[in-house]
Amino acid sequence: MEQEYHRLEANIDHENTNKEYAPPASAHIIGLDSWQQVGLMLVTSLNCGYVLSFSNLMLVPLGWKWGITCLLVVGFYSAYANWLLASFHYINGQRFIRYRDLMGYVYGEKMYYITWVLQFMVLTLGNMGFILFGGEALKEVNSILSDHPFRLQYFIIISGLGFFMFAFFIPTMSAMRAWIRASTVITFSYTIILLVLMIKEGKTNSAKNSYEIPGSKVGKVFNGFGAISAIVACNTTGVLPEIQSTLREPAVKNMRKAIGLQYSLGLVFYYGVSIVGYWAYGSEVSEYLPKELKGPNWIKVLINLAVFLQTIVSQHMYVTPIHETLDTNFLQLEESIHSKENIKRRIFLRFAFFAGNTFVVTALPFMGNFVNLFGSLALIPVTFVFPSMIFLKVKGKTSRIENNMWHCFNAVLFSLLAVVSTISALRLIVNNVRQYHFFADS
Repeated sequence: MEQEYHRLEANIDHENTNKEYAPPASAHIIGLDSWQQVGLMLVTSLNCGYVLSFSNLMLVPLGWKWGITCLLVVGFYSAYANWLLASFHYINGQRFIRYRDLMGYVYGEKMYYITWVLQFMVLTLGNMGFILFGGEALKEVNSILSDHPFRLQYFIIISGLGFFMFAFFIPTMSAMRAWIRASTVITFSYTIILLVLMIKEGKTNSAKNSYEIPGSKVGKVFNGFGAISAIVACNTTGVLPEIQSTLREPAVKNMRKAIGLQYSLGLVFYYGVSIVGYWAYGSEVSEYLPKELKGPNWIKVLINLAVFLQTIVSQHMYVTPIHETLDTNFLQLEESIHSKENIKRRIFLRFAFFAGNTFVVTALPFMGNFVNLFGSLALIPVTFVFPSMIFLKVKGKTSRIENNMWHCFNAVLFSLLAVVSTISALRLIVNNVRQYHFFADS
């Protein structure tokens, strides 16, 4: 990784703004995907299993007024920040296929490593959360069909194994093409069924539901910031340059089209599920919405199986940048990714990654904590702070003063938000550690 950074720096011509420069070597495919494919990947990946916890994570701590306000404000800021970041895919004729390369070019070697550490935290913690959601969905199926369900840990292991197999057979983001179509069908099918059932039950429950924000005054403040972190996590990926690298030219225009699809069609569905879930069940809404359903068992089984299958596909977008780094550094780039030697190496790399994540999740199955922590500690900086920093460095000297002031304001405001919300997320984890023991069947 360090050698790759120095190779990039050594070959950049900072004076020649028209110079075309080949992107750094990568074991994965660059520049072949359509914006429709990437747009659907964003929509389905953000409408993933996490959506089923958003009513509890985002709206219960904030209530109706603050909850809806934060959904709208964070949604707008997220769309703007990603739209801005997409414009910096090219600087001085250089195409940046990795976020850390972009930050390293603009702010130096230290920011290269800081960006990669933050991204690694986002992707790893997010993957653990996906494994947990897959296990929860399978356990819910088992609980419906059996009077003596197995422990959650068994299903977490099955979920981790499923993720490993998918990551091995579908090694790159571009290779997801057919799977994205299947994931789209599954996503909208179970989402619509879930919305219909919740609306039906909400008509009965809403009159007697309580929407009071639980907790002490101090607890409400900390939980509110945690909820804002969850809203950030539901709106962005933290790996936009890596996703943009898969797009065919013009990459900036195509990425913005994909972002438009994400923040229109995609946002309607995952915001819709969150709002309807809170309306239907109030402050007592479960952290996993299918547990609330009173409908026929076969529908609940169908929804949970759909969630599990969709989660396998959607998690792949988030974790592929880690696979790309490992593959680029440890596979033989002069050979095909499907060569015999590279297949052996890929098996080892994928197994080691998913085995480690699965073990951590089996030991600490605290649903929701992952969302808050990676939303606050890492996603807020890489989504809101860093794009404004890039703007100030690249365009600050030629931009109007009000534009510079706007981006300075964004960088400072969201840096403070990251600190406060991280403290809130850590406080929640500490409280859960006190309540649960290792390998809890929660």
